[in-house]
Amino acid sequence: MVNPLWKNTEIRNQLKIVTKEVAPDLVLTNATYLHGIFKKWVTGNIWISNDRIVYAGKEMPKIDASTEVADMTDKFIVPGYIEPHVHPSQLYNPQSFADYAAQGGTTMFLSDNLTFFLALDNEKAFSLLDQLAELPFSFYWWTRFDSQTELNDEDKLFTSTSVGEWLDRQDVLLGGELTGWPKLMAGDDQMLYWIQKAKMGLKKIEGHFPGASEKTLARMRLLGADGDHEAMTVDEVEMRLLHGYGVTLRHSSIRPDLPDLLKGIVERDLNVFDKLMMTTDGSTPAFHLDGVMDLCIKIALEAGVPPIDAYMMASYNVARYYNVTSLHGLIATGRYANLNILDTLENPVPSGVISKGVWLKRDGEKVQSLPNIDWSILPDLDIDYELTDDDFQFSMPFGIEMVNDVITKPYSVSVDSHDSDLSKLHDESFLMLIDKKGKWRVNTLIKGFAPGLDGFASSYTNTGDIILIGKSRKDMWIAFNELKRLKGGIILAENGEIVQTLPLPYGGVMSDLPMEQLIEQEKALKKALKERGYKHGDAVYTLLFLQATHLPYVRVTQKGIYDVMNKKILFPAFMR
Repeated sequence: MVNPLWKNTEIRNQLKIVTKEVAPDLVLTNATYLHGIFKKWVTGNIWISNDRIVYAGKEMPKIDASTEVADMTDKFIVPGYIEPHVHPSQLYNPQSFADYAAQGGTTMFLSDNLTFFLALDNEKAFSLLDQLAELPFSFYWWTRFDSQTELNDEDKLFTSTSVGEWLDRQDVLLGGELTGWPKLMAGDDQMLYWIQKAKMGLKKIEGHFPGASEKTLARMRLLGADGDHEAMTVDEVEMRLLHGYGVTLRHSSIRPDLPDLLKGIVERDLNVFDKLMMTTDGSTPAFHLDGVMDLCIKIALEAGVPPIDAYMMASYNVARYYNVTSLHGLIATGRYANLNILDTLENPVPSGVISKGVWLKRDGEKVQSLPNIDWSILPDLDIDYELTDDDFQFSMPFGIEMVNDVITKPYSVSVDSHDSDLSKLHDESFLMLIDKKGKWRVNTLIKGFAPGLDGFASSYTNTGDIILIGKSRKDMWIAFNELKRLKGGIILAENGEIVQTLPLPYGGVMSDLPMEQLIEQEKALKKALKERGYKHGDAVYTLLFLQATHLPYVRVTQKGIYDVMNKKILFPAFMR
């Protein structure tokens, strides 16, 4: 992996800059900057050599012809924003999302490894992480301890060796999130062993405890959970703080809770802002039209959070919690030069962004994109089988009903599923989950997805397997064949024709487009689904969570239709 420390020769050169024998690369003069330790604005000059702040204080360095000097009079400088809970493959890919987020001042991600963990062996996954680490952006990771679904070979994927190798990496700062915590409480010593290993490496453990009781939170704290991002009410925030949890407040496309949470914290005068962080929690692309961490800070300011606290909740607080203030979250000697230049404190969208010493944005304009990386390491979605008439047999006595965009429950099927087409006068549709390698399938009906949808196919799923939905077997088949041709994507078919596509060429789950173009594709897809009757909040999350066994009540998985509450397979998958 890329070592986060500087080489001896670089450090020796940095020392010469401090003693004014050598000139720095960049000097920000007359800077009014936020100091996280003093929790106040200080004035001075910031000296930068390559990607590091070598001095921040009253002195001026040696200046020569190679030194860039930028006057920061009438500006405010804050640390680069940190997103502490990123799911970096929500249609976008880690590089494209980082490139987009950086323009709003977010210069560091703590990211989920699940997509890479499921798709690649560790050696190949680590080669992608090492490429990302070389970009002028700060990538850190967390490693999963479970798949958040029922996999056929989970025990072969999640082993002490595979998980342990992730925990041994310096850029992996935490384990979790613990979507499989009920297994842990029920006696899963393997997961407890991984938690203990993480603790010995001074890494945090992130929970996933929506609606958890105080007793559950206390028990999970004893088992090793350090933080949680699932508080949905101010009472739940208080309860987590009471038991010593690190609390990350969420504002996402399916849980936009941040405004109400902050309003309640301000009204109760809790004075706990230095213990809080914020996240957008893997929101889908179009949600980020309004920003990433800059949006969270804006919401905090509007809720009445003091400006210094609002900015620290997205910078120093995160770095302190994850024990990386020696590198991040602080404008002081020795840290990475991740700096946001603000025109006013009321507007957290920076006019200038410096990330690892590189200007990414200047005078309100993007001046550099993050270089792309070699995604060929990620295997293409090569579907080498054909569907047959036998695959389109739907005879289950019950199906899956959508309560909202992510919660599903069982229901008794009331239509004749032997017909080749289902009527659009009701809201039941065919649903198939089929192995991307063609070994098995699960067939049932889904109620409440989109009653006007003829054919739909998606490789964007929790496991990368294929979901087919629709009223028409023929159009589902056509959508599948187009997905196969594109080697991944989300496809709508109608009356024998393709009407909407969102290609996902990176492993069948991630787009290769810049965020701005991807947002337009996602908006068109969601518009098409809405026109065909999708009435819930976020269809992309529906696709992701149809398999997710950390949510109630029934899920479609590689093993079959799964009863989450009773932890059993109701109907097994069919072998093809």
